[in-house]
Amino acid sequence: MERTPDFSAIPVIDLSRCYDPSTRPELLADLRHMLTDVGFLYLINHRLSDVTNAIIDILPQLFALSPEQKCEVALINSPHFLGYSGEATETTAGQPDMREQFEFATASSDVWEDGGRKGPLFQRLQGPNQVRSLPVSSKIRGAITSYISSLSDLSITFLSLVAEALNLSPDSFDHFLSNFNRLKLIRYPPPNSTRDTKTQGVGPHKDSSGWFTFLLQASGPDVKGLQVLNNNGDWIDVAPIEGSLVVNIGQAFEVVTHGVCKATVHRVILDRLREGRYSAAFFQGIRGSLTRTEATETLRHHFEGWDAKGKPAAIAAQDVESPFLRGKYETWGESQLRTKIRSHQDVGRRWYQEVWDGYMEDV
Repeated sequence: MERTPDFSAIPVIDLSRCYDPSTRPELLADLRHMLTDVGFLYLINHRLSDVTNAIIDILPQLFALSPEQKCEVALINSPHFLGYSGEATETTAGQPDMREQFEFATASSDVWEDGGRKGPLFQRLQGPNQVRSLPVSSKIRGAITSYISSLSDLSITFLSLVAEALNLSPDSFDHFLSNFNRLKLIRYPPPNSTRDTKTQGVGPHKDSSGWFTFLLQASGPDVKGLQVLNNNGDWIDVAPIEGSLVVNIGQAFEVVTHGVCKATVHRVILDRLREGRYSAAFFQGIRGSLTRTEATETLRHHFEGWDAKGKPAAIAAQDVESPFLRGKYETWGESQLRTKIRSHQDVGRRWYQEVWDGYMEDV
Protein backbone atom coordinates (compact mmCIF):
# COMPACT_ATOMS: atom_id res chain seq x y z
CA MET A 1 0.00 0.00 0.00
CA GLU A 2 1.42 3.39 -1.03
CA ARG A 3 2.50 5.61 1.83
CA THR A 4 1.76 9.33 1.33
CA PRO A 5 2.02 12.39 3.59
CA ASP A 6 -1.72 12.98 3.05
CA PHE A 7 -4.58 10.97 1.63
CA SER A 8 -7.04 11.28 -1.23
CA ALA A 9 -8.80 7.97 -0.65
CA ILE A 10 -9.68 5.73 2.28
CA PRO A 11 -7.55 2.57 2.64
CA VAL A 12 -9.12 -0.89 2.64
CA ILE A 13 -8.08 -3.43 5.27
CA ASP A 14 -8.87 -7.09 4.61
CA LEU A 15 -9.31 -8.63 8.06
CA SER A 16 -8.93 -12.17 6.72
CA ARG A 17 -5.21 -11.49 6.22
CA CYS A 18 -4.67 -11.42 9.99
CA TYR A 19 -5.33 -15.17 10.21
CA ASP A 20 -2.58 -16.13 7.75
CA PRO A 21 1.00 -15.86 9.08
CA SER A 22 2.25 -15.07 5.57
CA THR A 23 -0.02 -12.03 5.14
CA ARG A 24 -0.29 -10.80 8.74
CA PRO A 25 2.88 -8.60 8.64
CA GLU A 26 1.63 -6.75 5.55
CA LEU A 27 -1.79 -6.32 7.17
CA LEU A 28 -0.19 -4.78 10.25
CA ALA A 29 1.90 -2.43 8.09
CA ASP A 30 -1.21 -1.29 6.22
CA LEU A 31 -3.07 -0.85 9.48
CA ARG A 32 -0.21 1.26 10.87
CA HIS A 33 -0.48 3.50 7.80
CA MET A 34 -4.19 3.98 8.44
CA LEU A 35 -3.60 4.79 12.10
CA THR A 36 -0.82 7.31 11.56
CA ASP A 37 -1.74 8.85 8.19
CA VAL A 38 -5.51 8.67 7.68
CA GLY A 39 -7.61 7.85 10.74
CA PHE A 40 -10.24 6.08 8.62
CA LEU A 41 -10.42 2.71 6.86
CA TYR A 42 -12.76 0.28 5.19
CA LEU A 43 -12.79 -3.11 6.96
CA ILE A 44 -13.73 -6.04 4.71
CA ASN A 45 -14.01 -9.79 5.28
CA HIS A 46 -14.98 -9.17 8.90
CA ARG A 47 -17.12 -12.34 9.03
CA LEU A 48 -20.20 -10.50 10.27
CA SER A 49 -22.28 -10.42 7.08
CA ASP A 50 -25.22 -12.18 8.75
CA VAL A 51 -25.63 -9.56 11.48
CA THR A 52 -24.88 -6.60 9.20
CA ASN A 53 -27.42 -7.82 6.64
CA ALA A 54 -29.98 -8.25 9.42
CA ILE A 55 -29.51 -4.61 10.46
CA ILE A 56 -29.77 -3.43 6.85
CA ASP A 57 -33.05 -5.34 6.52
CA ILE A 58 -34.70 -3.94 9.67
CA LEU A 59 -33.70 -0.26 9.42
CA PRO A 60 -36.49 0.78 6.99
CA GLN A 61 -39.05 -1.01 9.19
CA LEU A 62 -37.73 0.63 12.32
CA PHE A 63 -37.87 4.16 10.93
CA ALA A 64 -41.29 3.50 9.38
CA LEU A 65 -42.81 3.52 12.87
CA SER A 66 -45.31 6.30 13.43
CA PRO A 67 -44.29 9.45 15.32
CA GLU A 68 -46.42 8.28 18.24
CA GLN A 69 -44.67 4.90 18.35
CA LYS A 70 -41.24 6.51 18.20
CA CYS A 71 -42.18 8.78 21.08
CA GLU A 72 -42.81 5.73 23.27
CA VAL A 73 -39.02 5.31 23.42
CA ALA A 74 -38.04 8.99 23.19
CA LEU A 75 -34.52 9.88 24.26
CA ILE A 76 -35.89 12.43 26.70
CA ASN A 77 -37.28 9.56 28.79
CA SER A 78 -33.76 8.29 29.50
CA PRO A 79 -31.04 9.87 31.70
CA HIS A 80 -28.71 7.45 29.87
CA PHE A 81 -29.31 9.18 26.50
CA LEU A 82 -30.75 5.97 25.04
CA GLY A 83 -33.83 5.98 22.82
CA TYR A 84 -35.27 7.86 19.85
CA SER A 85 -34.55 11.46 18.83
CA GLY A 86 -35.97 13.26 15.81
CA GLU A 87 -34.54 15.59 13.22
CA ALA A 88 -32.79 18.73 14.45
CA THR A 89 -32.81 17.67 18.12
CA GLU A 90 -29.05 17.05 18.28
CA THR A 91 -26.45 19.72 17.54
CA THR A 92 -22.92 19.41 16.18
CA ALA A 93 -20.55 22.35 15.69
CA GLY A 94 -23.32 24.61 16.99
CA GLN A 95 -25.84 23.66 14.29
CA PRO A 96 -28.77 21.21 14.32
CA ASP A 97 -28.21 17.82 12.68
CA MET A 98 -30.86 16.81 10.17
CA ARG A 99 -31.16 13.15 11.08
CA GLU A 100 -33.34 10.94 13.23
CA GLN A 101 -31.88 8.13 15.28
CA PHE A 102 -32.40 5.36 17.78
CA GLU A 103 -29.66 4.93 20.39
CA PHE A 104 -28.99 1.65 22.18
CA ALA A 105 -26.17 0.21 24.27
CA THR A 106 -24.74 -2.97 25.69
CA ALA A 107 -27.44 -4.65 27.77
CA SER A 108 -27.22 -3.35 31.32
CA SER A 109 -29.14 -4.12 34.48
CA ASP A 110 -27.63 -1.13 36.25
CA VAL A 111 -30.32 1.28 37.37
CA TRP A 112 -29.06 4.19 39.41
CA GLU A 113 -31.81 4.24 42.04
CA ASP A 114 -30.04 6.96 43.98
CA GLY A 115 -29.98 9.14 40.86
CA GLY A 116 -26.19 8.88 40.76
CA ARG A 117 -25.83 10.91 43.95
CA LYS A 118 -23.65 8.31 45.71
CA GLY A 119 -21.10 8.19 42.93
CA PRO A 120 -19.82 10.25 40.03
CA LEU A 121 -22.63 11.83 38.07
CA PHE A 122 -21.35 10.36 34.81
CA GLN A 123 -22.41 6.93 36.05
CA ARG A 124 -25.93 7.85 34.95
CA LEU A 125 -24.74 7.49 31.35
CA GLN A 126 -24.77 3.73 31.88
CA GLY A 127 -28.20 2.17 32.20
CA PRO A 128 -30.87 0.04 30.57
CA ASN A 129 -32.02 0.27 26.97
CA GLN A 130 -35.54 1.08 25.93
CA VAL A 131 -35.38 -1.67 23.30
CA ARG A 132 -37.94 -3.82 25.14
CA SER A 133 -40.43 -0.97 24.90
CA LEU A 134 -40.08 -0.70 21.12
CA PRO A 135 -43.39 -1.54 19.41
CA VAL A 136 -41.65 -3.86 16.95
CA SER A 137 -41.23 -7.58 16.33
CA SER A 138 -38.85 -9.79 18.26
CA LYS A 139 -36.91 -10.16 15.00
CA ILE A 140 -36.05 -6.45 15.02
CA ARG A 141 -35.14 -6.44 18.71
CA GLY A 142 -33.03 -9.56 18.20
CA ALA A 143 -31.18 -8.02 15.26
CA ILE A 144 -30.27 -4.99 17.38
CA THR A 145 -29.00 -6.97 20.39
CA SER A 146 -27.10 -9.43 18.18
CA TYR A 147 -25.44 -6.57 16.33
CA ILE A 148 -24.24 -4.92 19.54
CA SER A 149 -22.86 -8.22 20.82
CA SER A 150 -21.10 -9.09 17.56
CA LEU A 151 -19.57 -5.64 17.13
CA SER A 152 -18.40 -5.69 20.75
CA ASP A 153 -16.43 -8.87 19.99
CA LEU A 154 -15.11 -7.53 16.69
CA SER A 155 -13.94 -4.28 18.31
CA ILE A 156 -11.81 -6.21 20.81
CA THR A 157 -10.22 -8.28 18.03
CA PHE A 158 -9.54 -5.14 16.03
CA LEU A 159 -8.03 -3.33 19.01
CA SER A 160 -5.55 -6.14 19.60
CA LEU A 161 -4.41 -5.80 15.97
CA VAL A 162 -4.09 -2.03 16.44
CA ALA A 163 -1.84 -2.60 19.44
CA GLU A 164 0.32 -5.03 17.48
CA ALA A 165 0.55 -2.60 14.56
CA LEU A 166 1.86 0.02 17.00
CA ASN A 167 4.48 -2.37 18.43
CA LEU A 168 2.59 -2.98 21.66
CA SER A 169 1.32 -6.16 23.30
CA PRO A 170 -2.19 -7.13 22.11
CA ASP A 171 -3.84 -6.27 25.44
CA SER A 172 -2.16 -2.88 25.89
CA PHE A 173 -5.35 -0.86 25.43
CA ASP A 174 -7.79 -3.15 27.25
CA HIS A 175 -7.70 -1.34 30.59
CA PHE A 176 -8.86 1.89 28.93
CA LEU A 177 -12.13 0.27 27.87
CA SER A 178 -15.62 0.04 29.29
CA ASN A 179 -17.91 -2.91 28.67
CA PHE A 180 -20.69 -0.40 27.92
CA ASN A 181 -20.72 0.15 24.15
CA ARG A 182 -23.20 2.30 22.26
CA LEU A 183 -25.05 1.93 18.96
CA LYS A 184 -26.80 4.61 16.90
CA LEU A 185 -29.20 3.55 14.15
CA ILE A 186 -29.58 6.59 11.90
CA ARG A 187 -31.70 7.85 9.04
CA TYR A 188 -30.71 10.98 7.09
CA PRO A 189 -33.54 12.46 4.99
CA PRO A 190 -32.96 13.72 1.45
CA PRO A 191 -33.12 17.46 0.76
CA ASN A 192 -36.54 18.90 0.02
CA SER A 193 -38.19 22.27 -0.51
CA THR A 194 -37.85 23.20 3.16
CA ARG A 195 -34.42 21.63 3.68
CA ASP A 196 -31.77 22.91 1.29
CA THR A 197 -28.65 21.07 0.25
CA LYS A 198 -26.47 23.06 2.67
CA THR A 199 -28.28 21.58 5.66
CA GLN A 200 -25.95 19.27 7.55
CA GLY A 201 -26.75 15.65 8.18
CA VAL A 202 -24.19 15.87 10.93
CA GLY A 203 -21.70 18.72 11.20
CA PRO A 204 -17.89 18.51 11.09
CA HIS A 205 -16.58 16.75 14.20
CA LYS A 206 -14.21 14.20 15.67
CA ASP A 207 -15.85 11.26 17.44
CA SER A 208 -15.90 11.62 21.21
CA SER A 209 -18.25 8.76 22.13
CA GLY A 210 -15.94 5.82 21.52
CA TRP A 211 -12.40 4.52 21.40
CA PHE A 212 -13.01 3.44 17.80
CA THR A 213 -16.18 3.84 15.73
CA PHE A 214 -17.45 1.07 13.45
CA LEU A 215 -19.91 2.40 10.87
CA LEU A 216 -22.17 0.33 8.66
CA GLN A 217 -23.32 2.35 5.63
CA ALA A 218 -26.64 0.60 5.25
CA SER A 219 -28.01 2.06 2.02
CA GLY A 220 -27.05 1.29 -1.56
CA PRO A 221 -23.60 1.92 -3.09
CA ASP A 222 -24.83 5.10 -4.78
CA VAL A 223 -26.09 6.70 -1.55
CA LYS A 224 -23.17 8.86 -0.47
CA GLY A 225 -22.89 11.66 2.09
CA LEU A 226 -20.04 10.75 4.46
CA GLN A 227 -16.87 12.80 3.97
CA VAL A 228 -13.55 13.08 5.83
CA LEU A 229 -11.18 16.06 5.94
CA ASN A 230 -7.58 15.55 4.90
CA ASN A 231 -4.60 17.70 5.88
CA ASN A 232 -4.88 19.77 2.72
CA GLY A 233 -8.37 20.88 3.70
CA ASP A 234 -10.09 18.72 1.07
CA TRP A 235 -13.24 16.76 1.82
CA ILE A 236 -12.81 13.13 0.71
CA ASP A 237 -15.88 11.01 -0.04
CA VAL A 238 -16.26 7.73 1.84
CA ALA A 239 -18.43 5.98 -0.72
CA PRO A 240 -20.17 2.80 0.46
CA ILE A 241 -18.40 -0.48 -0.32
CA GLU A 242 -20.69 -3.49 -0.11
CA GLY A 243 -19.83 -5.80 2.76
CA SER A 244 -17.56 -3.30 4.50
CA LEU A 245 -17.52 -1.44 7.79
CA VAL A 246 -15.95 2.02 8.03
CA VAL A 247 -13.68 2.30 11.07
CA ASN A 248 -12.30 5.53 12.47
CA ILE A 249 -10.26 6.72 15.43
CA GLY A 250 -11.93 8.53 18.34
CA GLN A 251 -10.51 11.47 20.28
CA ALA A 252 -9.50 9.44 23.33
CA PHE A 253 -7.24 7.22 21.24
CA GLU A 254 -5.56 10.29 19.77
CA VAL A 255 -4.85 11.52 23.30
CA VAL A 256 -3.46 8.22 24.57
CA THR A 257 -1.15 7.86 21.54
CA HIS A 258 0.11 11.45 21.90
CA GLY A 259 -1.19 12.42 18.47
CA VAL A 260 0.64 9.62 16.64
CA CYS A 261 -2.80 8.27 15.73
CA LYS A 262 -5.11 11.12 14.81
CA ALA A 263 -8.88 11.32 15.01
CA THR A 264 -10.04 12.69 11.66
CA VAL A 265 -12.72 15.35 11.21
CA HIS A 266 -15.72 14.08 9.25
CA ARG A 267 -19.29 15.05 8.39
CA VAL A 268 -22.41 13.91 6.54
CA ILE A 269 -23.81 16.27 3.93
CA LEU A 270 -27.28 16.00 2.41
CA ASP A 271 -26.60 17.36 -1.08
CA ARG A 272 -25.38 13.93 -2.19
CA LEU A 273 -28.63 12.27 -1.20
CA ARG A 274 -31.51 11.52 -3.51
CA GLU A 275 -33.19 9.23 -1.02
CA GLY A 276 -32.96 8.56 2.71
CA ARG A 277 -29.59 7.34 3.95
CA TYR A 278 -29.37 4.68 6.65
CA SER A 279 -26.37 3.87 8.81
CA ALA A 280 -25.45 2.10 12.03
CA ALA A 281 -22.66 3.57 14.15
CA PHE A 282 -21.12 1.41 16.89
CA PHE A 283 -18.96 3.21 19.48
CA GLN A 284 -16.44 1.15 21.44
CA GLY A 285 -16.85 2.22 25.06
CA ILE A 286 -14.26 4.14 27.07
CA ARG A 287 -13.94 3.73 30.83
CA GLY A 288 -15.64 6.71 32.47
CA SER A 289 -13.17 6.84 35.34
CA LEU A 290 -10.23 7.33 32.95
CA THR A 291 -8.33 10.39 34.17
CA ARG A 292 -6.31 12.88 32.19
CA THR A 293 -3.15 11.70 33.94
CA GLU A 294 -3.81 8.07 32.99
CA ALA A 295 -4.61 9.04 29.41
CA THR A 296 -1.47 11.13 28.93
CA GLU A 297 1.06 9.17 30.98
CA THR A 298 0.32 5.45 30.58
CA LEU A 299 1.92 5.06 27.14
CA ARG A 300 3.91 8.28 27.01
CA HIS A 301 7.32 6.58 26.96
CA HIS A 302 6.27 4.30 24.11
CA PHE A 303 5.11 7.13 21.85
CA GLU A 304 7.72 9.74 22.76
CA GLY A 305 10.03 10.13 19.79
CA TRP A 306 7.88 7.84 17.66
CA ASP A 307 9.00 8.24 14.05
CA ALA A 308 7.23 5.31 12.33
CA LYS A 309 9.59 5.20 9.35
CA GLY A 310 10.20 8.89 8.98
CA LYS A 311 6.97 10.24 10.42
CA PRO A 312 7.11 13.30 12.72
CA ALA A 313 7.75 12.49 16.33
CA ALA A 314 4.83 12.36 18.75
CA ILE A 315 3.71 15.60 20.30
CA ALA A 316 3.00 16.05 23.97
CA ALA A 317 -0.41 14.56 24.72
CA GLN A 318 -1.44 17.81 26.37
CA ASP A 319 -1.05 19.53 22.97
CA VAL A 320 -3.57 17.24 21.24
CA GLU A 321 -6.74 19.15 20.35
CA SER A 322 -9.23 17.54 22.73
CA PRO A 323 -12.10 18.89 24.84
CA PHE A 324 -11.16 16.24 27.41
CA LEU A 325 -7.72 17.78 27.89
CA ARG A 326 -8.75 21.37 27.32
CA GLY A 327 -11.77 21.24 29.64
CA LYS A 328 -12.00 21.52 33.40
CA TYR A 329 -13.10 17.95 34.06
CA GLU A 330 -10.68 15.36 35.37
CA THR A 331 -12.35 12.19 34.05
CA TRP A 332 -13.44 11.05 30.62
CA GLY A 333 -16.88 10.26 32.02
CA GLU A 334 -17.63 13.80 33.11
CA SER A 335 -16.25 15.24 29.89
CA GLN A 336 -18.51 12.86 27.97
CA LEU A 337 -21.53 13.77 30.12
CA ARG A 338 -20.93 17.44 29.29
CA THR A 339 -20.78 16.61 25.58
CA LYS A 340 -24.02 14.63 25.75
CA ILE A 341 -25.87 17.39 27.59
CA ARG A 342 -24.71 20.06 25.17
CA SER A 343 -25.68 17.89 22.18
CA HIS A 344 -29.09 16.85 23.55
CA GLN A 345 -30.09 19.90 25.52
CA ASP A 346 -33.68 18.81 26.18
CA VAL A 347 -32.46 15.61 27.87
CA GLY A 348 -29.85 17.50 29.84
CA ARG A 349 -32.35 20.08 31.04
CA ARG A 350 -34.71 17.35 32.27
CA TRP A 351 -32.26 15.00 33.98
CA TYR A 352 -29.21 17.07 34.90
CA GLN A 353 -30.45 20.34 36.34
CA GLU A 354 -27.67 20.32 38.94
CA VAL A 355 -24.98 20.78 36.27
CA TRP A 356 -27.01 22.23 33.40
CA ASP A 357 -26.01 25.87 33.79
CA GLY A 358 -22.34 25.09 34.33
CA TYR A 359 -22.09 22.78 31.33
CA MET A 360 -23.95 25.14 29.00
CA GLU A 361 -21.84 28.14 30.03
CA ASP A 362 -18.59 26.17 29.80
CA VAL A 363 -17.18 26.81 26.35
